[in-house]
Amino acid sequence: MPMITYREALHHALREEMTRDERVLIFGEDVVAYGGAYGVTSGLAKDYGEKRVFDAPIAEGVIAGAAVGAAMGGLRPVAELMTINFALLAADQIINHAAKVMHMFGGQMSVPLVIRAVGGGGAQLASTHSQSLEPMFAHVPGLKVVTPATPADGKGLLKSAIRDDDPVLFIEHALLYRVRGEVPEGEHLVPLGKAAVKREGKDITLVAYSRMTLVALQAADLLSQEGIEAEVVDLRSLRPLDTETVLASVRKTHRALTVEEAWRTYGIGAEIASRIQEEAFDDLDAPIRRISGVEVPLPYAKNLEQAAIPDAQRVMKAVKEIFARTGG
Repeated sequence: MPMITYREALHHALREEMTRDERVLIFGEDVVAYGGAYGVTSGLAKDYGEKRVFDAPIAEGVIAGAAVGAAMGGLRPVAELMTINFALLAADQIINHAAKVMHMFGGQMSVPLVIRAVGGGGAQLASTHSQSLEPMFAHVPGLKVVTPATPADGKGLLKSAIRDDDPVLFIEHALLYRVRGEVPEGEHLVPLGKAAVKREGKDITLVAYSRMTLVALQAADLLSQEGIEAEVVDLRSLRPLDTETVLASVRKTHRALTVEEAWRTYGIGAEIASRIQEEAFDDLDAPIRRISGVEVPLPYAKNLEQAAIPDAQRVMKAVKEIFARTGG
C-alpha cells in the first residue's frame, strides 16, 4: 500500500467519490481558489468543473443551509467549513435542520450531506480558532460525528460518510494533515460507528479519538518499555458510538483511561466512563481515569498552548498513578 499523507488520503476519497457519483459536489470558502484551507480540494475544480466544485461566500450559515437544501433535493453535497469554530455560525442549520429533517418529515426525506471542518489546537491559532467542539455536536441525535486519526481511516470514513444517507459532521484535526500512513488504493471503506483497536495490550485500555489516538499510541509505546502493555482503542466515530469494542477491551485489561483534547466537563471521556461503569463495573480493577484538555480558552503562547493539550507524558503519568493505586 502507498504511504501518503492524511491530506492526500482525504483528497483521494473526494476524487474517487466524485468520479463514482455525479451527485457529489463540493463547496465552501476558497475550495477553488486555494484548494481549501488545508489544500484538500486542490485541483478538483479544474477536473470536475465549476458546477460541482465552487467557492461560497464567507457565510457559514449560508454554506450549511445550502448543503441541507441540496441534499434534500437529491444531491450529495460536501460542504467545507474552514474550522469547527465557524460551525457555531451554522449551528441552527446543522442542529435544527440537517439533524432533524428526517424526523420532522416522518422518514420521507433524508439529508445525505457531509460537512467537513477542521478542529483541535496546537497550531497557535488562539482561543477562537483552536477549539474541540465535537462533544457539543455529538450530543445531537440525527447527526453523525466522525473524527478519523489516520490517513487510512480518513479516506475510508470520508467515502462512507459521502455515501451515507444521514448528515455527517466530519472533523479533521489541524495537526494531522501531514501525518503519513499506509492507505489502500481504490475502493476502501471504513464503516461509520465502528471503533478500532489500534494496539493490542493486556494491562490497561486507552480510549481516544482524532489526534489523541496518536498521543495514546506514543504513550503506549513508552509504557511498554517499562513493562506496561496498554491497549489503544480509537473511537473513530463519536455518534454513533461503538461501546462494544470499548467494553470488550476493558473486560480484557480491567483498567481504563480516556484521552481527549476537548474540555473534561461533559466530554466524550465522561460518556465513555459512564458506559463502562454501567456495563463493565465488575470487570474493573481500578477507577476509570480521564485525561483532557485544560478547561481554559486555549492560549496563543506556544508554551501555554502545549501545556493545555494532553501529551504522552501526561498519559503515562496517569497510567502509572492507576497502577500505583491498585498495586498492579
